[in-house]
Amino acid sequence: MTALIEIERLTKRFGAFTAVDDVSFTVSRGEVVGFLGPNGAGKSTTMRMLAGFMTPTAGTARICGEDVVDRPVSAKRHLGFLPEGAPTYPEMTVEGLLGFCGRARGFRGSELSDRVARGIELTQLGGVRLQPVETLSKGFKRRVGLAAALLHDPPVLVLDEPTDGLDPNQKHEVRNLIRAMAPEKAIVISTHILEEVAAVCTRALIIARGRVVADATPEAFAATGETMDDVFRRLTLGAASTAVTDEAAREVA
Repeated sequence: MTALIEIERLTKRFGAFTAVDDVSFTVSRGEVVGFLGPNGAGKSTTMRMLAGFMTPTAGTARICGEDVVDRPVSAKRHLGFLPEGAPTYPEMTVEGLLGFCGRARGFRGSELSDRVARGIELTQLGGVRLQPVETLSKGFKRRVGLAAALLHDPPVLVLDEPTDGLDPNQKHEVRNLIRAMAPEKAIVISTHILEEVAAVCTRALIIARGRVVADATPEAFAATGETMDDVFRRLTLGAASTAVTDEAAREVA
């Protein structure tokens, strides 16, 4: 399969501190990759570099073959990005904000209206579409950000904590949406919620201290005989240095 996301030796330093250290991975169409790690591990920094919002110190990131540094506009045409704490214009209504985002993407007339309506439908925002964004709960604001990321139906989605602030029913709805979109897209989800790996992910990467320490399917993690929580704690707390990969898990099994 052709990779829609390609990250090669991506590194980000802030002075003497290395936040992301030589990270490499690919994501193909049909894959939903859970990007896991403790606070400060480098998840959000990696995702911002992939989305072209932060320039790497070294390495490359490509979306649908387009380098996010050398060809940022072309790369971002293929990308739907939900950043942490997605910024909005709080005085705009939900419908107005999505219309603004759609016009920024170049949509006009009936196509713009159809895309806004579709985004509202997918994220179940119909009941609040005329409310100012500033009046919404944290969970609804996350759904507005997700709707904005989906407006242009991109082949690549990079979602930072997409279920943050959502109640259990809303989490279920968003996970169902991700599963429904997955066959046609390459999706990366940054999350602290380990249960989301089993719920929606076809693969999981664990990052600790800026480096990838595990890259395997949920089945491969289960084959080690440890729970996902045990694997996460062992690798991120440094209790052991053995990385988890599909091949390593098969050897254990």
